Amino acid sequence: MGKMNYLGHLRTITRHHNLVMGYCLRAGLVRQGLLHDLSKLSPEEFLVGAKYYQGTRSPNNAEREDTGMSRAWLHHKGRNKHHYEYWIDYAPDPKSGNGLAGMQMPRRYVAEMIFDRVSASRVYQGEKYTDRSPLDYYLASKDRSWFINDTTKRQLEYLLTMWAERGEDYTISYIRDVFLKGERKDW
Repeated sequence: MGKMNYLGHLRTITRHHNLVMGYCLRAGLVRQGLLHDLSKLSPEEFLVGAKYYQGTRSPNNAEREDTGMSRAWLHHKGRNKHHYEYWIDYAPDPKSGNGLAGMQMPRRYVAEMIFDRVSASRVYQGEKYTDRSPLDYYLASKDRSWFINDTTKRQLEYLLTMWAERGEDYTISYIRDVFLKGERKDW
């Protein structure tokens, strides 16, 4: 790794935060938009981000490749409810062998997760971004997402597909006017 890139990392996380905040505000999630990913400013996350900064992908991936794990990611996902990994707990059903399982995420955090994934795709892909990019990124790593609760997974895939096929404005309106109001019950 090269020298610490504090400014580059700060610009990247600020741009990401502002994009997510804009989407959240449009969907009526004001508090979540304002508070999105503030843990990235903590020393545990920021210093690692500056050390492994590349500008084209998450520094957590570079940290993981360098050390075998990402302490910054472990810190981050335990403090941010828009990550499905936050919702992993022991399965409440004794038939499951008391192993770990994904719990169903509240819809407001599913919505923030959509906006987070779209914004990350926009930031890291730049000019190459299309409305299909977040769905393609999800599908490329879907085999590693077996901890996502089944209902949450259906919601995530439905909304990412909608974003890919119907676009940003339609999907944000749907999230605000239908999804967050719980009008669709058949997940």
